[in-house]
Parts: sequence; C-alpha cells; structure tokens
Amino acid sequence: MGTVPITPAVSEQRVQSMRRFNRFYTRQIGLLEEGLLNSPFSLTEVRTLYELAHREQSTAVELCKELGLDAGYLSRILRKFEKQRWIEKKVSPQDARQTLLSLTKEGRKAFKPLDARSTEQVSAILGKLPPAEQDDLTHAMQMIESILGRGSTGGKSTERTPYVLRQHKPGDMGWVVYRHGVLYSQEYRYDERFEALVAGIVAEFVENYNPARERCWMAESNGQIVGSVFLVEKSKTVSKLRLLLVEPSARGMGIGKRLVAECIRFAREAGYKTMMLWTQSELTAARKIYQQAGFQLVGEERHDSWGRKDLVAETWELKL
Repeated sequence: MGTVPITPAVSEQRVQSMRRFNRFYTRQIGLLEEGLLNSPFSLTEVRTLYELAHREQSTAVELCKELGLDAGYLSRILRKFEKQRWIEKKVSPQDARQTLLSLTKEGRKAFKPLDARSTEQVSAILGKLPPAEQDDLTHAMQMIESILGRGSTGGKSTERTPYVLRQHKPGDMGWVVYRHGVLYSQEYRYDERFEALVAGIVAEFVENYNPARERCWMAESNGQIVGSVFLVEKSKTVSKLRLLLVEPSARGMGIGKRLVAECIRFAREAGYKTMMLWTQSELTAARKIYQQAGFQLVGEERHDSWGRKDLVAETWELKL
C-alpha cells in the first residue's frame, strides 16, 4: 500500500509534530491501556456512558452525531448497556417513531466511579502545575478545539462553538453581578435593584459556600466567560438552582442546557431529593430549558419589582 503524500500546504515537520503530540497525550490519559480508567470499558463505551449521564434523554441518532459513531457500532454498545440494565427506552411523546434513551439508577451507579476516576486523573495532571500554567493549558486546549472545529468544516463556523465548564475562581462573582445587571437592563428593563438582588445572592453564596453541597459553574468559550449557574443548599433534601445566565453571543450552543444538567447531576450525587428554582414568566428561553430538564411549574405570583409593574414570578420543582 502506498503512503499518503503530504500536501503542499502541510509540511512533514508539522505532521510529525501533531503525531508526536497525539502519542504524548494518549500516554498521559491512559488511552493505550486495555481498559479505560482501570475499568473493563473501552474508550467508546465510557464516552457513550458520559453522554447519557449528561443528558436527561437522548436518541441513538443524537448519540451517533455527537460521538461520530457508526450506527451499528453504537447499537451494539447500547444492547450491552441494556442487558446490564443501565439504560431504559421510552417512546417519545412528541414522535412515536423516536425512542428516548436514558440512564437507569444502575447505569448512573456504574458511571459514577468512572466519572470520579476521570476527575481524579485530570486533577492529578493539573495538580502538578501552578495555577497560571493550569490556565495556560486549558486555554491552549480550547484553542486546539476551536481551530480543529473550524478545520473540519473548511474554515466555516460550526454549529457548536467549543466551550468548557469550570468551577468559580476569584473575579468570577463580580462578572456574574455585572453581566446580570447589564443584560437584564437591556433585555427586560430591570433597574439597578435587580443587580443589588444578584449581588446579595452572590455574597451569600461566597460567605456560606459548602463545596460538598453547593457549586458554581462558569462557562468559557475562546478564553472568555459566556455563562454561569449556581446550585445552593436550601435544606438537607432540597437544592436550589440560581442565576442561570448565558451571554447573547453564546446562545444557541447548548450552554444553558448543559449548565442545568450539571446542576441536576451534582444535586443527585450530593443526595438531594428535590431541586427548586425561582424565575420570571417572561424568561421564555430559560423556562424552555427547565421544562425540557423535567422541572414542573408549581407556583405563580404577580409582583412589581426592579422598576417593572407587570411581572409574574414562577416557582419550578424537579424531583431527583
């Protein structure tokens, strides 16, 4: 078999550099081991479990597209999971031709140690670096993802611009307050008293932060913050989702849905039985995300706040 020639636009040196990086990275994260993360699962099986664990429901078509898998190969993996009673199938209420897939309690139990080992593995790698170099590394990875994403479509913009989620760090809370103040003034005509409300929520979170029971996620794209959400403790069994925000420039990328999914995943792992949230009826995009995630509207109340006299507050609830 003949070798594939190097195109004029790509030098041999660049090809070898990329191959060298690929070999280095696969060693770093253990992709050459027989079982990923010291488990009996292949990389593809773990990736499939990950996608299912981070979606309330999905279809085989969506998974194939997300993972870049052949439909027959994915079908074999799903049959294996079904035999283990890790997934359940339901007919879509919107389209009887579609089958919705979701992880069972047994499936989430199987995924949990894999997720923990993956977190430990990456934490160990990053833990060897000072904070500044950790930031350099994550930004470099975002750049690789962004460039290769453009390259796969001939330089055109992709449907989903790369983004990453991370926990909060100093400086983030000021961004949350500032962007809430600006965006809600521009989009809903809320005055500075809404910004004061957000500042109070953020201050309370920082002063009483319990990392075992609470979390803040920040979304970044191309090194810029583009979204945030908070999950806080209301009681021993009840958690509360607060301050979901996605920048206008980043909407349509699935960030809001992903942020809510992270809250739900964390709340379940922390042992909460219920998640609640408080929002306004006019926040239609956010309400759609909550509804798709399984939240139910349980209360409404008209009120005059933040310079507006026509608001309807809503309370939503999700049984975990």
